[in-house]
Amino acid sequence: MPIERKYPILARRIIRGAMLLGVLGYACTGVANTATEPEARDEKWLARHAGFVAEAGRGGIDVVFLGDSITDGWRTVGRVLWDEHFAPLHAANFGIDGDRTQHVLWRIDHGTLDGLAPKVVVMMLGTNNTGEERTGGVRNTTEEAIAGVEAVVARIVQRLPNSRILLLALFPRSTPESAHRAQIKIINTALAKLADGDRIHYLDIGAVLVGADGRISPYIMPDLLHPTEAGYALWAAALKEPLTRLLAQPPISGQDRGETR
Repeated sequence: MPIERKYPILARRIIRGAMLLGVLGYACTGVANTATEPEARDEKWLARHAGFVAEAGRGGIDVVFLGDSITDGWRTVGRVLWDEHFAPLHAANFGIDGDRTQHVLWRIDHGTLDGLAPKVVVMMLGTNNTGEERTGGVRNTTEEAIAGVEAVVARIVQRLPNSRILLLALFPRSTPESAHRAQIKIINTALAKLADGDRIHYLDIGAVLVGADGRISPYIMPDLLHPTEAGYALWAAALKEPLTRLLAQPPISGQDRGETR
């Protein structure tokens, strides 16, 4: 059943609110970095968001996956692996294809994480902020994309102060000599510095996705971007140990956050 039929009232409220924000947004000018400005997308996207809000409201979630089409793909190409490795951990997949940092910021600001207290948030985001628009022009500069991911991480820390974040490096894409690959390398170098060994942990599995020459096998990513089931199997195997370790750690307390009692 479509989400908008299953949760009609919630979906209508979210869609109306987003449309109003969109109108107001067009009236504003001078936005320095689109990657850090929360932004909604179309009605289909809003309906999916409404479904996630409803799922969050039901609770019982220990692990949240946040991201774009690569995370979203656990529902389709990687479904069998998800059911085997992550469903038993009470994991929820809140990835949406095509999302950029600004879209996930909007979703967080509009209920995606409300009422949740997951032990771990697994996040990979930002590849859609790189490269060029189909209509021409860059989507975001490297620095803007980095700031966008940093903004999402900060928002998660703010909304889920007792959760740990497993921040994934952007997967390699395209060819070794491409501008895309170079941009992602710089972004990942910056993201690695966000790790603090306690609340934020960084994981780069790029080495298992490419050959010795740095090239991506069509067996792993036919379009040099989206993993096949074999690619998801490599990802699942690489996540197993760090995710298990984080889930076994004691919760972050107020004292751990530097708060006074």
